Amino acid sequence: MKAVVAAGALGLVLISSVPASAAGDDVLFAFSDPTISEASALTPLGKGLYATTNDSGDSGRVFTVDSRGDTVGVTHWAADPVDVEGLAPAGGNHVWVGDIGDNNSVWDSIRIAKVRVGRGERTVSPTVYELVYPDGPHNAESLLAHPDGRVFVATKDWGGGRLYAVPLHSSRGGLDPDGPNMLKEVAPVIPLATDGAFFPDGKHLVVRGYYSATIYDWPSMDRVGSFRTPDQEQGEAIGVTRKGEVVVTSEGIRAEVIRVDPELVGEVLGDEPSSTADPTADPAPDEAEPANEGDGGDKGGDDGGSAGPIALVALAVAAYFIFRKRN
Repeated sequence: MKAVVAAGALGLVLISSVPASAAGDDVLFAFSDPTISEASALTPLGKGLYATTNDSGDSGRVFTVDSRGDTVGVTHWAADPVDVEGLAPAGGNHVWVGDIGDNNSVWDSIRIAKVRVGRGERTVSPTVYELVYPDGPHNAESLLAHPDGRVFVATKDWGGGRLYAVPLHSSRGGLDPDGPNMLKEVAPVIPLATDGAFFPDGKHLVVRGYYSATIYDWPSMDRVGSFRTPDQEQGEAIGVTRKGEVVVTSEGIRAEVIRVDPELVGEVLGDEPSSTADPTADPAPDEAEPANEGDGGDKGGDDGGSAGPIALVALAVAAYFIFRKRN
């Protein structure tokens, strides 16, 4: 317990090196549905709608929530998933769902599926794709999709996470419904990543932890900078709207969905994020391909955020979450 206290104290000191959350943060709404109790992902769908899902312990379902926080749709896609943690836009009225939360890093594979969401209740039977890491099992909570349809998984590792690309799904020999499909390592990301999303222009992505988020250039994966996320009970989820606005939410009943101050994000980016691309336009995500050696695999001279203030903070507070959360 002394180690936990010391780690927490160290985290409070080190976290001051990350730009503080801003007074311009805006609470958009709170989830009115008490069954949304462990929101681990948040995907803006456009037209004032958002998709979210509970993590381990729930059935396989994705909630569609309106701008007032009311649940207006539920998609039931699996009876008994293991640990659903991630959502990512999949074009049109669809999202990718990631059963990727391997807390003990022992699974032979992880799973993703593309499901329809939106208003109304539905039960679907999507194709579930089995994915395998090239270097052995990892825990992960972050599922991302580039506006061009490429899908990625960011791992939640103590010493620094990694971004992996999901292989191509096509007759050319990519994502195979009969699996397993080998993921491709792309670049380092922050330790203990809990969610991530691409900006709509496809030139940046953001990966968050419990207290802060880091923005990277794409496809170089050079670290641009970091910002504090709003204080919430257990903030884990992050999304980016069509306008390039960053939104976050937390586990807990009636958790708030908060828009991060655009000026704070703009300061990190050096200007306002572009909204030139539409992340919900259908870019044929079933034919997405991973970044190749010159398209995101370049680690450059940057450590991808696996060191520095964010890493120190993440490691300092990690012990606390071992006792507080089921990872």
